[in-house]
Amino acid sequence: MTGTENTPTPPPSFRLAYVPGATPAKWVRIWNERLPETPLALVPVAADEASDVLRRGDADAGLVRLPVDRTFFSAIPLYTETTVVIVPKDHVVAAVEEVTLADLADEIVQHPLDDVLEWEQPPGQPAFERPATTADAIELVAAGVGLLVVPQSLARLHHRRDLTYRTVTDAPGSDIALAWPQERTTDQVEDFIGIVRGRTVNSSRGRTQAPAPQPKKKPAPAGARKAPARGAARPKPGAKQGGKQQGSKQQGGKRGKPRKK
Repeated sequence: MTGTENTPTPPPSFRLAYVPGATPAKWVRIWNERLPETPLALVPVAADEASDVLRRGDADAGLVRLPVDRTFFSAIPLYTETTVVIVPKDHVVAAVEEVTLADLADEIVQHPLDDVLEWEQPPGQPAFERPATTADAIELVAAGVGLLVVPQSLARLHHRRDLTYRTVTDAPGSDIALAWPQERTTDQVEDFIGIVRGRTVNSSRGRTQAPAPQPKKKPAPAGARKAPARGAARPKPGAKQGGKQQGSKQQGGKRGKPRKK
């Protein structure tokens, strides 16, 4: 007998990939409450690498940015992010609450290679060279070289005290979705789908839950009277029961005197 024969089998786990800006914390908390026997592992990935990670099987599902290949992936759109422009705090744009793309027409706007927004034509004037990442573009904006348009979650992720951001009302949004390979729709994936869709533990959709055991009824003590059913009429005093009439005059009562003729 080898030592490996007694090694316990590790519990099944669920690996959730997520791109920068996605916030899985709420759903992870619910998972841990409902399925404590199944560990959930978070796998941070770059936005442009999420599809490859899921294809290779390095994660079971992922919070990704659309679009994805719908011939390979199933996807459930979750929400659309607001788009903002990041500017230095002393920039003229910081004096207003929101802007349009036309307001940025004369500004240099950084367009990093990992940009997640789907542009027909990027706004503003192009920079001399495209930065490699959003983080690199943030450094350029902080140095006074242009502005940057991103989903609001990325602006928060790369927050700096010397920068601020304002809403761009007519810019395209970025859609966050739960995606997974169609051919690998496992029980754990179904469980997570139920959580992100807000289903309760006892929901009839998704995986079926085992019914909770019902407490056994205690037997009534000997000699106890059975309570009458709700709505049943209670017997009135003097009413007949079993063919005999109750009352002192009918059972053992005194007879009246006979009348004199």
